[in-house]
Amino acid sequence: MAAQQIPSGDPGFSLGSRGIGERARFRFGLKSAGWSGNSRRNGPVRFQFPRISRERARGWRMSAAVRHIPVLGHEAVEMLAPRDSGVYVDATFGAGGYSRMILGIGGTRVIGIDRDRTAVAGGFALVEQSDGRLTLVEDRFSNLAEICIAEGVDAVDGVVMDVGVSSMQLDQAGRGFSFRLDGPLDMRMGNAGPTAADVIAKASEAELADIIYVFGEERHSRAVARAIVAARKESSITTTRALADIVARVVRSKPGDIHPATRTFQGLRIFVNEELDELQLALQAAERVLKPGGRLAVVSFHSLEDRIVKDFLNARGKSGGGSRHLPEIRQAAPSFKLLTKRPVAPGEEEVAANPRARSAKLRAAERTDAPAHATDGLPSWPRLSDVMRGG
Repeated sequence: MAAQQIPSGDPGFSLGSRGIGERARFRFGLKSAGWSGNSRRNGPVRFQFPRISRERARGWRMSAAVRHIPVLGHEAVEMLAPRDSGVYVDATFGAGGYSRMILGIGGTRVIGIDRDRTAVAGGFALVEQSDGRLTLVEDRFSNLAEICIAEGVDAVDGVVMDVGVSSMQLDQAGRGFSFRLDGPLDMRMGNAGPTAADVIAKASEAELADIIYVFGEERHSRAVARAIVAARKESSITTTRALADIVARVVRSKPGDIHPATRTFQGLRIFVNEELDELQLALQAAERVLKPGGRLAVVSFHSLEDRIVKDFLNARGKSGGGSRHLPEIRQAAPSFKLLTKRPVAPGEEEVAANPRARSAKLRAAERTDAPAHATDGLPSWPRLSDVMRGG
């Protein structure tokens, strides 16, 4: 697509290097009319972004707000307890619901992060309205600590995360997240990397079974993998409907059950976007960047996510010394104080208004003055890079 200069006075982007080096990070604020900065691999470059009118940006923001109400939004922001002059990270900006509520407290500043360029573009109008208090960055939320440093912020007062796919993404057939809408089998939250169709075409039967079982918790994963491999020998599987039909032939369901393809689609989506690795890395990054007394609030939507958040906060919230048998081994001082002994769930009214809220859980904690714990290793589950290189 041909590039057009953003006219003077309109919001602009600037480019920063990625924390983990996959691709560039794009920053959106009110400072510049174009994109500029360094591409780590190729040195200094200047970028231009297609012109987007203020009216169109406002339209995106308004339609996004209508389609997406933050689940447990008020509860999550109450846990953050935003205050005047505080700096907060909305690590999964989406339609901007959490950012909008935080900015409602005078004097707050928000750094919003989203790997979805459409979400960042949809926040243009909110940036304009924020009088310089909102900065949007297109990046993975696992890089939130590096992003804060790039923005001149060493420590923040709060981090909120709304984990998983958004309603906006699910409702767009062209994104390929939903089996309810026929579209290309994409499933990427961002604009880079392999699609779900690429994974379906490349992965072995054993790898597909592992992906669908581990990330989709599908007990019929082997049968699904066999069916996929058999079908792709006949023709490429490139649409959501084609995949859903293949799965439905081998996974039987009763009236009232979830769609047979639900777990397979979940597993592929999580795998393509490396969502669970991203969550673990983001939690560790939040631990490093939160100041003493700063708060972390995380809304998750299925057991895999919630288990990671629960285990992380429980491990960081433990106190006590070493074993009486090995007294020289000392447990690290707790870096978090739990604010939610049990997860907060949405009320009946919220679930009735938004059925997707029914599985949501909110966990929150407050940062202590103890040093961040040693970085945790990532679990040895299937990895996208291994599958795509045939290893």
